[in-house]
Amino acid sequence: MAQPARRSTLAVEEPPIDPSAVDRAYSAHRARRQARVEASRSRRRARIRFWIVLLVLLGAAVFLALTVWREIQRLFGL
Repeated sequence: MAQPARRSTLAVEEPPIDPSAVDRAYSAHRARRQARVEASRSRRRARIRFWIVLLVLLGAAVFLALTVWREIQRLFGL
C-alpha cells in the first residue's frame, strides 16, 4: 500500500530583494505617472489655444465683414 508523502519541514527561503530594484521600479512608475499628467495638461492647453485662435479669427472675420459692408454703403450710397 502507498504511504503518504512526507511533508518538507524546511522553510522556503524568499529570494533576497535588491533595494535598488525597488527604488528603480518606484522611479519608473513615478516617471510614467508624471508623463501621463503632463500629457493631460498639454492636451488641455492645446484645446484652450485652439478655441482662443478660433475666436480671434472669428472676430477678425466679423470686423472685416463689417468694414467691407460699411465701405460698400459709403461708395454706392446704399
